[in-house]
Amino acid sequence: MLKIGLIGFGFMGRMHVDNYIRLISEGVQIQLTAICDLRIEELKLGSAWGNIVTEHDVYDLSPYHLYDDIEEMLKNEELDIVDISLPTHLHAELAISLLQRGIHVLCEKPIARTSDEAWRMVEAARHSSKTLMIGHCLRFWPAYEYLKSCVSDGRYGKVLSGQFFRGGASPQGWFLDGEQSGGCMLDMHIHDTDIINWLFGMPESVSTIARNVIPGSGYDIVSTNYIYPDGKVLQASADWTLQGDNGLTMMFRVNFEGGNLVFDYNRLKVYPNAERGFFATLSRDKGYYREISYFIEAVRNGTKVSVCSPESTAQSLEIIEAEVRSAANRGAIEVINGKIQEVKQQS
Repeated sequence: MLKIGLIGFGFMGRMHVDNYIRLISEGVQIQLTAICDLRIEELKLGSAWGNIVTEHDVYDLSPYHLYDDIEEMLKNEELDIVDISLPTHLHAELAISLLQRGIHVLCEKPIARTSDEAWRMVEAARHSSKTLMIGHCLRFWPAYEYLKSCVSDGRYGKVLSGQFFRGGASPQGWFLDGEQSGGCMLDMHIHDTDIINWLFGMPESVSTIARNVIPGSGYDIVSTNYIYPDGKVLQASADWTLQGDNGLTMMFRVNFEGGNLVFDYNRLKVYPNAERGFFATLSRDKGYYREISYFIEAVRNGTKVSVCSPESTAQSLEIIEAEVRSAANRGAIEVINGKIQEVKQQS
């Protein structure tokens, strides 16, 4: 029985609780024993802001030991896994400390506030016997998994171009402090940057145009071109200033030599060049459930997390930092930091 402690009971922490409850109901041998949040007494009585609906507004937390201090939780609980669902700037030091204590860590995306912190987390995981995985849920989202399979097996030939978009209403709370969250680029746009990295590997360089709308929040609207040696045309954009009740929007269009894929309104349409188009049959499970299931199996079996390795997610953060540098220079082409290759060669 793997015992789990959750740190952070905001929107994403609640999303994780929903999926732990589901996994337990399905017979997975885990136990969520403790939840820690500095504001736990306040949060346990109300809802939390988020761009995807959780199972409940108010949760019954009576089955769990509740803490408002991390050290108290770690002193009183014998935990195999800690799930970090805290603001981005708090990820690195806590994750490193937990790994050094001999605890497996599932940490929400992005991996850290800076790539230097991210690589410190990677090194801490390498020097421990424990598993670190970052919750980049799109790598487990059925539509993006389908796209990955088409890229990998070449069923429609090479990719010629791709466009990715993500948008929603302005967030609340700490997200609007750009120093803590990194703004739209690091919190929202990194989803698609990470997918591009996962699908095609590191680009040579990027060109980004972005703007700030909400004072102090960092860049709120972003559009990036990713430059690869083979000349494929890839672009991703994000906007977290959308008004109205459209909710969260995510979509992509990828054109192959022999067809194209269009994901929109939660449906994936496949258009082979020489055949009638069709809707892909996809799992109904969201990426959150699939990523947590994958992580728990990796911990249980002692296997490496190959789908979402810490190294790969640190690379995605380095791409974002290159995008930020490009945006600050009005879209100038920015070469990706060479530190990535140096670290990979040492591993």
